[in-house]
Amino acid sequence: MVESIPTIILKLKSQNSRPKDDGPLAQKGKSIVLFITTFTIFTVHKLSTKILVVDNEKVWQQVLSQIKENVSSANFRTWFGQTDLQSFDDQNLTLSVPNAFIKQQLSQRYEKLILDSVSQILGKVVQLDFVVDGAKATKKKLESNDEEPAFELTSSINNSLNPTLNLKYTLENFVVGLSNNLAYAAAQAVSQSPGTSYNPLFIYGPSGVGKTHLMQGIGNVLYKKNPYLKVIYAPSERFMNDFVDSIQKKSTGDFRAKYRSCDLFLIDDVQFIAGKDSTQEEFFHTFNELHGKRSQIVLTSDRPPNEIIKLESRLMSRFQGGLMVDMQLPDFATRVAILKAKLAEHQESLPDDILNLIAESAESNTRELEGKLIQVLSNFKLMNQIPDVEHVRKLLGKPQPTSNPNLDHKKVLSSINQYFNLKMSDLTGPRRQKQLVVPRQIAMFILYEDCRLPMERIGQILGGRDHTTIMHGVGKIREAIKRDREIQRLVIEVKQTLIH
Repeated sequence: MVESIPTIILKLKSQNSRPKDDGPLAQKGKSIVLFITTFTIFTVHKLSTKILVVDNEKVWQQVLSQIKENVSSANFRTWFGQTDLQSFDDQNLTLSVPNAFIKQQLSQRYEKLILDSVSQILGKVVQLDFVVDGAKATKKKLESNDEEPAFELTSSINNSLNPTLNLKYTLENFVVGLSNNLAYAAAQAVSQSPGTSYNPLFIYGPSGVGKTHLMQGIGNVLYKKNPYLKVIYAPSERFMNDFVDSIQKKSTGDFRAKYRSCDLFLIDDVQFIAGKDSTQEEFFHTFNELHGKRSQIVLTSDRPPNEIIKLESRLMSRFQGGLMVDMQLPDFATRVAILKAKLAEHQESLPDDILNLIAESAESNTRELEGKLIQVLSNFKLMNQIPDVEHVRKLLGKPQPTSNPNLDHKKVLSSINQYFNLKMSDLTGPRRQKQLVVPRQIAMFILYEDCRLPMERIGQILGGRDHTTIMHGVGKIREAIKRDREIQRLVIEVKQTLIH
């Protein structure tokens, strides 16, 4: 068994202090030997520790090289550029990351790649863990930029530029759901650390899903932190019109002074500059100058860069060089949450069954959803009536669905249990195992859609679950049926068992 350094030194001291018949010269010699031995032990220990650290760093650099061969350069910079080796031994590898967002992405998307790369280099399997160390990552970033700040704030003279931001668009009132959670997390990360890894941030998705809300939310967070910040928000058409106008008036210098001196550059619907050669040329140089001085750039589009027809390849590569996140149409549960948020904003209220009807009738985008909510509220205010389901159905043009008179909840649950080989307690009990989630949600869906039971009643049948849980389950299956053939098959086959 290897003894610790303090133990060895204590033994040496003990041996040296034993009373012997040695003269003063011999005792002095022993003291010198003790000093040399102690110094040697400490030096060897320190050297061996240093060698171990260096070796670990070498191994980690080899792992990074291996990873770099398997991901794009943009993804490598985004997700691995600020990782740091925290500790590494025979069984465990711990990486330091700057924030929880990167930790989540590395854990969910790249954990297998990291472990496979370690295994290839070392020939053994290790456990992987992450720790968030924002201060360390910031220090590392500043050092890599020659101690120049990543996001320099302009002087107070810029306060005269009033940013064209809509104050109602904040990150706090943005409704987060499965369709937009990654984009929201990216917006939060940019607002906390602008001008660093996620630059540019490219948000894409269909019209009316909240891209402008997120973009302006970033602007409002940063402007609130520093009111002297120079912010430019503009739809791409305004950028284009301003540029053409500056050419006609021979004032391109003023145009460039305006657009190339900002700290935060927010451009909406950037796809519209495609095919406009002179505008793309100007945008390219504006982008380069802003990116070079680490101004934060946020762009939105209705499609990813590689799908924008007639977009110059040099612009495409720059748009893809940061972080790209997509936003999808909101699912049922998110639509209901958006409706509730809008009601709270206007200090109004509606019963859940009416909210569900509105959410069901507006599947295209958030704007349609808000429009139908306003339609319902306005109608009942003008008529001075209390909202009820039948009137809302007529107002929204939704026919009254008919329930199956031969179908009751007991038959539904019995068929689902038989199909999935479950017990009644599996569906109604508190257990949340993965294999029970889909059967339970299919039960919620059929009880709501085919038996036409209220969500509160379905919750009671399924073990006293809250109606919001039922609403979420119904929404999940309703959305999954549209894009997941396996879920579609399961629902059809379960319903077929109910017929026989």
